[in-house]
Amino acid sequence: MPSYVIVEKCDGCKALDKTACQHICPNDLMVLNKDLMKAYNQAPEMCWECYSCVKICPTQAIEVRGYADFIPMGASVTPMRSTDSIMWTVKFRNGTLKRFKFPIRTTDEGTAVPNGGFDEGAADLNKEELFTEPESLGAELFTK
Repeated sequence: MPSYVIVEKCDGCKALDKTACQHICPNDLMVLNKDLMKAYNQAPEMCWECYSCVKICPTQAIEVRGYADFIPMGASVTPMRSTDSIMWTVKFRNGTLKRFKFPIRTTDEGTAVPNGGFDEGAADLNKEELFTEPESLGAELFTK
């Protein structure tokens, strides 16, 4: 599902020439309505659903309605970026909240490393404490 702007939250990045979402969108879909000073997605059907605009928005005014294979039906996912990590908050339709924090590791050039700071190999990913899928969503199928 494409990204959309919550108009009440958007401040147009404080009337700068270019908003953060305009700067980050890899498909150049986000634009600023200069009359309202609000950003919007000019071509939702072309959205790559990369979450870049969602993660960079300083007012958390952009959301993406996720697909059921990524976000359980009726749930919402909100990323919040800090200088050293991205915190994802999943709110399930029963009100349960789960939070996942992923570190951002940078190189000397200042670019993010795709593996998010994990060591080579998948040893860290097999730790039991990383698995937090609620049992109501079939967690028992994936436990050892």
